[in-house]
Amino acid sequence: MDDTGLADPVTVNTMSDQHQPGDTPQSWEEMLRSMLGDGADEVMAEMRERGIDPTALGGPPDPVMMQYALAQVQKMLSAEGTGPVNADVAHDVARQVAVSEGDPSLTGKQAKDATEALAVAELWLDAVTDLPPAGGTRHAWNRSEWVEATLPVWNELAAPVASSVSDALATVLRDQLPEGVDDGEAIPGMPAGVLHDLGGAIDPAQMMRRLGSAVFGMQVGQAAGTLSREVFGATDVGLPLLDSPDTVLLPTNVAAFAEGLDAPIEEVRHFLAVREAAHARLFTHVPWLRSHLLSIVERYARGITIDLDALEAQVRDIDLADSEALRSALSGGVFGLQNTAEQKAVLLNLETTLALVEGWVDEVSTIAALPHLPHAIPLREMIRRRRAAGGPAEQTFSTLVGLELRPRRSRDAATLFSIVARAQGPAGRDAVWDHPDLLPGTEDLDDPSGYLVRREATEHEHADVDAALKEIFGEDPAANDLPADEDGPADGPTDEAK
Repeated sequence: MDDTGLADPVTVNTMSDQHQPGDTPQSWEEMLRSMLGDGADEVMAEMRERGIDPTALGGPPDPVMMQYALAQVQKMLSAEGTGPVNADVAHDVARQVAVSEGDPSLTGKQAKDATEALAVAELWLDAVTDLPPAGGTRHAWNRSEWVEATLPVWNELAAPVASSVSDALATVLRDQLPEGVDDGEAIPGMPAGVLHDLGGAIDPAQMMRRLGSAVFGMQVGQAAGTLSREVFGATDVGLPLLDSPDTVLLPTNVAAFAEGLDAPIEEVRHFLAVREAAHARLFTHVPWLRSHLLSIVERYARGITIDLDALEAQVRDIDLADSEALRSALSGGVFGLQNTAEQKAVLLNLETTLALVEGWVDEVSTIAALPHLPHAIPLREMIRRRRAAGGPAEQTFSTLVGLELRPRRSRDAATLFSIVARAQGPAGRDAVWDHPDLLPGTEDLDDPSGYLVRREATEHEHADVDAALKEIFGEDPAANDLPADEDGPADGPTDEAK
């Protein structure tokens, strides 16, 4: 190997000599696809840009082509410290997917229209909620900028599942690969000695972990890149994807969504800006909410159990040259993830919390927009249907991590917040977020009209418990309620103390 990171020509020729008679160049393409999955397409495309078409080669593989191909494989397998999700692969794939349908730089007018809409949204929200503005910077981003800003959170969300799956696969394959494979024996679907030729002996289990990391990186990148073509801001999926309190609009996606709607694009832009600003206020000024949501996802991911016996039965006959089988295995399609009773409870908690976030934003943003946007109600319904249906990226993330990010009960949650607002005003509606233990649950979404009665009963129960504890510890509840310079009557506090 030279200092450029490419395999040296002697190594390439040695590998070519190890081919069995009758091998074709396509067998090398199959090897790349089995090891790189969807990433092989990128390698092949770059080869063609260099004037090398692997499918058109009729003779032995060209040494230059093999140098380049092996360098790509080596880069994937020899990279240290990539973690459960290969962040570099995720980044490259996400950027490619984000620009695959075009991602032009924003014009000055597009940026100005977006940031002004976000500023106006704050004024409208000030009239309907006591939660103040998030206070961050207002941005207009293209798709690539959205990918750069949000990808770290996607990698973090996928990491626990990726780690479990890769470790399980490595454990199973370690038992199945022949002894001495790292000394040069053939791995099914690969040439003999491929591990040595890729930079020295590599433990097969470690190789599978790195392959798993790379494939998860591809899957995360695919999901994030696809989402970048669908989202309108940084909060569409209901999870806080930014560490900062910034608000964002993607003018290209807003314009695409507005096409074919009866509402003018100005109304669409302002309505989406109000939703983005409402999300940002909630995540910023309910300090426990961001960590609460992300911890639910992490608890679910870390609680996943994998049946090694079932896994071994599934991968026993997988040929590493079969790219489709390998991708299926490494992306979790054959793992039979088992949801325990605890896992189901965590999923229900996540679904309920996402619904409450979406329901509050839906209710508050619509009330804020109604006096200003004639099409506020139809736009609200369009967004509701869009969120309920989900999209390709959300489906990919569901397959990858086992979670669906669609708030199925958002209409029920919006109804609940509307009922609370009518009874107790905007302050009472927003006070629902005062503490995570006091959040409405599934029973409340089933019967929103009875939520206030149940909450009042719970508050009375807590008050009775507090009084009992004070009595146990020798405290006088009535005396504790009095001002320090007054002595109230024996039967309770004075009217002034009340």
